[in-house]
Amino acid sequence: MNLFELKIQSLDREHLSAILELDKACFGGLWSREGYQRELDSPNSEIQGLFSQKTGEKLLGMGCFWSILEEAHITILAIDSQYHRQGMGAALLYSLIKTARDRHLERATLEVRASNQAAIALYEKFGFKRAGTRRRYYQDNGEDALILWLGGIHKPEFSETLTNWESIVLQGLRKSGWQLAVTS
Repeated sequence: MNLFELKIQSLDREHLSAILELDKACFGGLWSREGYQRELDSPNSEIQGLFSQKTGEKLLGMGCFWSILEEAHITILAIDSQYHRQGMGAALLYSLIKTARDRHLERATLEVRASNQAAIALYEKFGFKRAGTRRRYYQDNGEDALILWLGGIHKPEFSETLTNWESIVLQGLRKSGWQLAVTS
């Protein structure tokens, strides 16, 4: 089977139109152009994108976290709906957590819609635990958000966890005909 190559890279201002297009498709326009510009310009924000030459370098997915003290607060994890269930969300989540560890952060947190069972299953597969609920968090429909938490990403023993996750991510992508490009 031929595998198509995926690459994950940090996004910058040249990607702004693609970011807005994916945001609109996935979230109906969650953040504004100015909001994303602030994220791209902030040293405390990390926005990564997922691309493939197979799709003409179209932005297939993106993830973002804010560095807040010792915490990576994951604010966005989005995959183009055409590419759901192909391992791309896991690849981006792995990359975000690895980047947070590389930045010497100690834990990761996020909010997720209580009804988003696919996302919750992904986060729990990666060791996130429920830490609480934000009642009526989502403005569009008043839905609750679950607060999920992953601690200890800075500890030496977490290296083994990352290695295991990398293997799981690569296997999942391979099953769907993808491989992750090696970046230096």
